[in-house]
Amino acid sequence: MEKTLIYTGKTKNVYTLENGNCLLKFKDDCTGKDGVFDPGENAVGLTIDGVGDVNLRMSIYFFEKINAAGIKTHFISANLEDTTMEVRPAKVFGDGLEIICRRKAVGSFRRRYGQYIAEGADLPYYVEATFKNDELGDPLVTKDGLVALGIMTDAQYEDIKAMTQKITKIVADEMAERGMDLYDIKFEFGYDTDGSVMLIDEVASGNMRVYKDGEYVDPMTLSKLFFA
Repeated sequence: MEKTLIYTGKTKNVYTLENGNCLLKFKDDCTGKDGVFDPGENAVGLTIDGVGDVNLRMSIYFFEKINAAGIKTHFISANLEDTTMEVRPAKVFGDGLEIICRRKAVGSFRRRYGQYIAEGADLPYYVEATFKNDELGDPLVTKDGLVALGIMTDAQYEDIKAMTQKITKIVADEMAERGMDLYDIKFEFGYDTDGSVMLIDEVASGNMRVYKDGEYVDPMTLSKLFFA
């Protein structure tokens, strides 16, 4: 099937297909800084051979779980041989948003609010949104800001928040079954022609921060432990 490149991203390229769907091509690039992986960073910091493949494998696993839970996603099918995933077309909110769900106070959350909370303290599936804007350092935005700017409706935000917390629990429970602890995870959401919200992008080790026995687990190790 013919495909046309429409977007070159940090960790994936996006194509349109003749049938109206989109194709995501997973790459081996990871976000980070100074050669160290960090899901909260807004630039490619390193390349890990094979990470695209394991990110796709984990995405397939979780998208199937999430779909089975009755939560709407863009996932249709995947091809492990060429590291691609066929997805339903979706419009992004604004020029792109990242939705983060935090179960522990680490990373940028701790840097911002360390005056008020200890490192690694529990958080109640805390949801926050940031604009995807490298030049501005992915600034935080509130629900009121998103509505006032016309980026989404109040109802769409509430749907995103509820879906984010449900999906995070699915991922956290799967990690716990394998003796690991999910600290935080980031998602992207879009909407269809009716305005209905759906989970898009990926659900993979490169988008989450996971610890085992109090030690951080890097993405490749996480994928190996997850599928062991």
